[in-house]
Amino acid sequence: MKYILFDVAGTLLHKPEVYDKILEVLFNNNYKIDLQVLKKHHKLLSEVIKFPDRTDKTFYQNFNSELLYSLGIIPNQDILEQIFKACSYLPWQAFNDCSVLQELNIPIGIISNFNSSLEDVLKDKIDVSFSNIFVSEKIGYSKPDIRLYKLALDKLNILPEDVLYIGDSFKLDYQPASQLGIKTLIIDRDNFYPNHSNIISSLEQIKSYI
Repeated sequence: MKYILFDVAGTLLHKPEVYDKILEVLFNNNYKIDLQVLKKHHKLLSEVIKFPDRTDKTFYQNFNSELLYSLGIIPNQDILEQIFKACSYLPWQAFNDCSVLQELNIPIGIISNFNSSLEDVLKDKIDVSFSNIFVSEKIGYSKPDIRLYKLALDKLNILPEDVLYIGDSFKLDYQPASQLGIKTLIIDRDNFYPNHSNIISSLEQIKSYI
């Protein structure tokens, strides 16, 4: 491998407080939901509902409404307002295993559905240098559009077989990248996909692929 590309949200960065905030709101409304159940439903819903580059209240209220339905809870405006208020502006944090990025003796870059603030967010949260950052809002294509991946390969002037790509979504990451011949791994820290061969549970495992 000559280059590693990473997704960002769910792969390098997350908002760990969001689940506790949702659970707190649900508990205060007399609903007791297991943390792992919430995380799995949230994850699976994120696979079928596409996040825009810039989210807003309308998007999150629609998303959280579907999330509640999936948990067997009939949403109402009050509980949706409570969830939105509790979860708004929570900080991004790097996953603990991102420390391995400092040990990789190979150029690394980013392909992400995100807004133009991504470069500043990464500089603030991850103490490594990314050679290239391909952001959907700036480029005009968003995953799973294969053109975003093709553009990245063209800009890097590199063959697909020389790239390792790490993401967390089969729909947005695995399918389009592997379609181009890029070796693709899905990071699955919660063991949601135990039966797939192209799975890693920690970024530490990347070292065995390069």
